Amino acid sequence: MLAMEMAELIRFKASTAFGLQRQGVWGEETTSQKIEHLGLMFGALAAHPKGPVRGYGIPSQHLSFGMLVFPSVWDWYVQWRERRRGFYTSWEVHMLRISLALTRKDTGWLRQRPNLGARVRPVAGLISQADIDRANSDWDDACDVYFKHATSRAKEIQRVARVHRDPFEPIMSILEADNPVGEYRKITEEILRLMPDERLYPRPAAEAVRSFLMLRMGLHLGLRQKNLRQLMVCARGGLPRSERQLADMKRGEIRWSQRDNGWEVLIPSVAFKNANSSFLGSKPFRLVLPNLGGLYENLETYVERHRHVLLADADDPGTFFVKTVKSTSKDAAMTRTRSTRRGD
Repeated sequence: MLAMEMAELIRFKASTAFGLQRQGVWGEETTSQKIEHLGLMFGALAAHPKGPVRGYGIPSQHLSFGMLVFPSVWDWYVQWRERRRGFYTSWEVHMLRISLALTRKDTGWLRQRPNLGARVRPVAGLISQADIDRANSDWDDACDVYFKHATSRAKEIQRVARVHRDPFEPIMSILEADNPVGEYRKITEEILRLMPDERLYPRPAAEAVRSFLMLRMGLHLGLRQKNLRQLMVCARGGLPRSERQLADMKRGEIRWSQRDNGWEVLIPSVAFKNANSSFLGSKPFRLVLPNLGGLYENLETYVERHRHVLLADADDPGTFFVKTVKSTSKDAAMTRTRSTRRGD
């Protein structure tokens, strides 16, 4: 039942929903993130109280999205996260904002689904039968009460939230240098200087070239990591994808440009999070990479040889950057790194 409700929510936020009002649409990445975040919450509610997770122990068949209009459920969850970490972070604020969107007047999915209240079961110490009866008798009022509660709680937690891990800390010495780009260039030069012999160590050599290209292309393109890891590749002499094809995929591509005699990156505007910004102007992003510091030489050997070494026998996802495929790997495509996940 819970899986069906999750599927309904995704359809509501990610596709054309007739008969319901909504504000904003989830893209593929956002949908994946919300599934993960809500899954963690329901997982905590279902986990055994005496187990390693120390959850609440609600039987999985009793879990329902209808529970999310009860303030006591969210209070337990944010406090559970605070106990596990030792302090509040922006994760809890983010989760409460998700709940606010779900219960918002007129456009909230939960607000427009009063039938979900009928699926809620009493939970000792969390939801009483009287709470359920009160919510079912006036679902709008229950959502109003929760919305007011969550708004206040989000502000309270925001005030005391601490930074769990500063993603800039490892590179702060570079960012504070007089010439950060020059410092990054030194790193790429060191990668090439220390690169293993490809004939003796093909996989470490391939990983070194991949690291070199990640840094160099990151410096030249300035892309979000999502756009960089989803970048498709067309080998030299191959048939590049059309802009329309890339727009449908919401991805860019690196390919050889005969006109400019160089490697170009073409990304349709719809692939960007800020597709309608004044910088893009709804036009595709296009850049011919400069042939500097061994970029072209290593790019071409990566496409011709190193990338295939990393793929091993796995299916080719078609992306420029691929993971090092091992015996436990199921997919060679790069995935979102933990450093980008809110609240980890």
